[in-house]
Amino acid sequence: MPTDVTDPFNAIVDAPFDSALSDRYLVYALSTITARSLPDVRDGMKPVHRRLLWAMRQLRMDPSTPYKKSARVVGEVIGKYHPHGDSSVYDAMVRLAQDFSVRYPLVEGQGNFGNIDGDGAAAFRYTEARLTQVAMDLMAGLDEDAVNYKPTYNNEEQEPELFPGAFPNLLANGAAGIAVGMATNIPPHNVAELYDAAIMLIDQPEADNAAMLQHIQGPDFPTGGLVVDSPAAIAEAYATGRGGFRLRARWSIEKEKGGGWNAIVTEIPYGVQKGKLIEQIAGLINDKKLPILADVRDESDSEIRVVIEPRSRSVEPDMLMESLFKMTDLEVRFSMNLNLLDADRTPRVMSLREALLAWIAHQFIVLQRRTAHRLDKIRDRIELLDGYIIAYLNLDRVIEIIRTEDEPKPVMMAEFDLNDRQVEAILNMRLRSLRRLEEMELRKERDGLENERSGLEALLGSEARQRTRLKKDFGKLRERYGPETKLGRRRTTVAEAAPARDIPLEAMIEREPITVILSQRGWIRAMKGHLDAAGVAAVKFKDGDAAAFDFTAQTTDKIMIAAENGRFYTLAADRLPGGRGFGEPVRLMIDLDGDVGIVHIFRASIAEKLLVAATDGRGFLVRTADIVAETRKGKTVVTPRLGAKLKLVRPVDPAHDYVAAIGDNRRLLVFPLSELAELARGQGVQLMRFRDGGLSDAITFVFAEGLSWPMGGESGRTRTETDLGPWRAARGAAGRMPPNGFPRDNRF
Repeated sequence: MPTDVTDPFNAIVDAPFDSALSDRYLVYALSTITARSLPDVRDGMKPVHRRLLWAMRQLRMDPSTPYKKSARVVGEVIGKYHPHGDSSVYDAMVRLAQDFSVRYPLVEGQGNFGNIDGDGAAAFRYTEARLTQVAMDLMAGLDEDAVNYKPTYNNEEQEPELFPGAFPNLLANGAAGIAVGMATNIPPHNVAELYDAAIMLIDQPEADNAAMLQHIQGPDFPTGGLVVDSPAAIAEAYATGRGGFRLRARWSIEKEKGGGWNAIVTEIPYGVQKGKLIEQIAGLINDKKLPILADVRDESDSEIRVVIEPRSRSVEPDMLMESLFKMTDLEVRFSMNLNLLDADRTPRVMSLREALLAWIAHQFIVLQRRTAHRLDKIRDRIELLDGYIIAYLNLDRVIEIIRTEDEPKPVMMAEFDLNDRQVEAILNMRLRSLRRLEEMELRKERDGLENERSGLEALLGSEARQRTRLKKDFGKLRERYGPETKLGRRRTTVAEAAPARDIPLEAMIEREPITVILSQRGWIRAMKGHLDAAGVAAVKFKDGDAAAFDFTAQTTDKIMIAAENGRFYTLAADRLPGGRGFGEPVRLMIDLDGDVGIVHIFRASIAEKLLVAATDGRGFLVRTADIVAETRKGKTVVTPRLGAKLKLVRPVDPAHDYVAAIGDNRRLLVFPLSELAELARGQGVQLMRFRDGGLSDAITFVFAEGLSWPMGGESGRTRTETDLGPWRAARGAAGRMPPNGFPRDNRF
């Protein structure tokens, strides 16, 4: 069978693959940009929304009519105007009906249209809908030749290219869309403020953005909240068409009996699902990331009411909410991108002023076209009225001609000087209409139309009259959506606030005294209160275990653990296990091998600097701030040489000026503290030299006050050696035998 070479599918085109691919992708990209994702600056609609409202209008789903099934609307849209998936059309319709998604809903829904918690709408076979008054205002003028029409995809119907109504839908309801290589995101605004700015621009088209912002405060989101950006930041965003707005929840304090309080959130940021927001806050509680937060409850009904309960009444409300603003979606950033299709359907980023001016220019064109259309209607009606008046004056003759003539039309045209349209109207009159042919009534109607025509012709011929008429029309609509109405009142407050500050963990934790106890087998616990020696002695341990370290602290402290391998680990005191039971193994909280011993455990606040030294006698000074690392792996501070281990960690008092070191060989050395290096990490320098053994202990002290150590036995007395000249030498010396009475365990 021969191949039909005229069939385009059989034609073989020899072309580079990259150019063929780029050409086809460009067509797709342009289609996505101009016919799907970006709104038109003149009516703020995308094609799917425009077709949806047009179909509902054709179905006569006006606000005064009963609701109709949503399935009927979706079927009409995809069958006649928008041959795409029914779910995408229905989702678009649902969004237009949600008062928490759209500032001025265009569809009024009956049934389950979803909620702010994030639950979806019911299937379209269950819900019903009709248009709102806002949609009618947006489409006003469609029957008056205000805009052009185009054929639908199958050339069977006509649809408007855009909507002519004097409702500023683009900026009032905002828009969002992602095309190919570009996107748009426009926040909603208050209509009354937009009308005020538009009226100002009609009189002063050269007015700048600063003048506009005298009328437009900022975005007005359907869910309320607070825009907390500075006026300068808002002005910059509107002037460039790009920027963002920090949007916070609205909250207040509710006092309780006994001095307690709760924070009540009544408005949440736009686009945030309440259910997920509460999950976020609950996650902070479960993960113990915000210790000053105790509970969150959702007590919402038709109004939002989220109760946030602090850990105690001593918590500062501002501190708690600042923390939540930083850690949850109680504060979000709405990014603005005024990327639009202009009157030539060219995508570009506009400033707020440019967008409003483009809409006003469209309204002037609509006014002129509606006026011209009305003039044509008036001319047609006057022409018919002239024919009716002649017929009334010659009614008997007209009846006679109709009764006697086979072709009455040409006879009437010749005898009464009427045109074909006038005679056709007279012949088509019903007998009952003859009673209405009264000359006074006909001439009164004709005079009224003449007066209207002269006024409309003057309107078309005068730009000043057009400006006045447009301001009058805007003023009427402003009254309908004014700030005193339920729909028109401003919901979002614009009030500058500082960014959510970083609040230290210590400030979030209720300060309480504790006693930290670490056992010989590595079990750690925090007992309430500051225990004395007798209290610690009374603490019970597992069989074969006993206390290794104990010290007092506060729940706001950081607890440092020094291991023999030179790593330092940080634990939060408020997260230590309580005093009931035997505590928990500390090695489950940090990554510390079982064969590595713990050298010391202490409060990070014990001193600004620490003296650290290994068994080989090398050591240095380190700042406490440099060893804090709140990770399980800790932080390497001391890197002992092969065969050596971290031996000791001693706090350094700022008044101390000397170091005393003693070795296992019972040699004592005293040298100036200034000879010791200060490092953040390393092996350090040699404190003293040994022939055998290693370092036993080291301490810092005030040289003028001498060196003290406890006496043996249970006396509790101490001995002080003030004459340390014999032991004073340069760092790294071998030292000499300590004074008589120095402890035999070679510990200070």
